Amino acid sequence: MQPFVTPKKPLDESRLALVTTGGVHLPGHPRFDIDDPAGDCSYREIPTSARDLTWTHAYYRPDEGSDLDAVFPLETLRRLVRDGMVGELSRRHFSFMGAIHDPTPLTEKTAPEVAGKLVEDQVDAVLLTPS
Repeated sequence: MQPFVTPKKPLDESRLALVTTGGVHLPGHPRFDIDDPAGDCSYREIPTSARDLTWTHAYYRPDEGSDLDAVFPLETLRRLVRDGMVGELSRRHFSFMGAIHDPTPLTEKTAPEVAGKLVEDQVDAVLLTPS
């Protein structure tokens, strides 16, 4: 998979996926391990249909009025699909945790797994939201 390539399709004909390092997950998913000194290199799959999301992040407090859509703009992307700006959304999106001090497991295992799933889902473009 080649990064930073010229898109083969216009965005309004493309399937888009969202990948974040904001620690977003479904409430029933295990929280990311923010106490791991090397950093948690795992990821969570988020279905496009998800309506109730939360996050494991030391800097964001979902119960203090934080806007999760600013980090994981799934609702905004749904609106862009409805408005015809984006062709469609992938059936699933992916969330990692930021602050990974030892990226070896990420680069050797979890990132290639997610890249394979994006290819499997025939994703044309990915919106990356660092946090």
